[in-house]
Amino acid sequence: MKIGIIGAGNIGGNLTRRLTALGHDVYVANSRGPHTLTALAQETGATPVTVEEAPRGAEIVVVTIPLKAVPDLPSGLFDGAADGVVVIDTGNYYPRQRDGRIAEIEDEGITESRWTERQIGHPVIKAFNGTYAQDILDRPLPAGDPDRIALPVAGDDEAAKSKVRDLIDELGFDTVDAGGIDDSWRQQPDTPVYGLRGGVEAVTKALAEASPERKPEFRG
Repeated sequence: MKIGIIGAGNIGGNLTRRLTALGHDVYVANSRGPHTLTALAQETGATPVTVEEAPRGAEIVVVTIPLKAVPDLPSGLFDGAADGVVVIDTGNYYPRQRDGRIAEIEDEGITESRWTERQIGHPVIKAFNGTYAQDILDRPLPAGDPDRIALPVAGDDEAAKSKVRDLIDELGFDTVDAGGIDDSWRQQPDTPVYGLRGGVEAVTKALAEASPERKPEFRG
């Protein structure tokens, strides 16, 4: 597949490494410009591009940038993407550490990914937000392995969610359907599943045990 990755930090960089190794055609961008991605491109064979160029013709686009930077993404970003493009949101809201207070999330009580959808004007599938970046490189295992890690995946479009779950399976991880985007609070920071290295059963249990209450340290 042609895959665009917007953000070349820990998650974006390691997804670039794994997806190129699996034979996908990866176009990677960051806020500083393609010239800053030369080393990653040489290492992986990915194509460094501008943020505007990353989604062009892409079947899947991964948005993996700080939440506070999402409103700065160009309007119409996905206009040139492939029909039915699937957008993966890996983002998390850290109001005190990084993002500042976002009123809609805290006052309206919407999920972080629902807020992201509003900003970019496109539905998203929430995945990888609670995954340790190094695990993407170090912990893939074949299907059926008892030690295989499972990742929660939330989204409203069942076909899009299925496509993301298939990609995660190809990367070497199981998945658990975490419901729709309005249910994705179950995998936000400070929930039992966030950062959990567990299999399907453990992840399913952790999602069920989550509380929608946002603790003071995760409010702006």
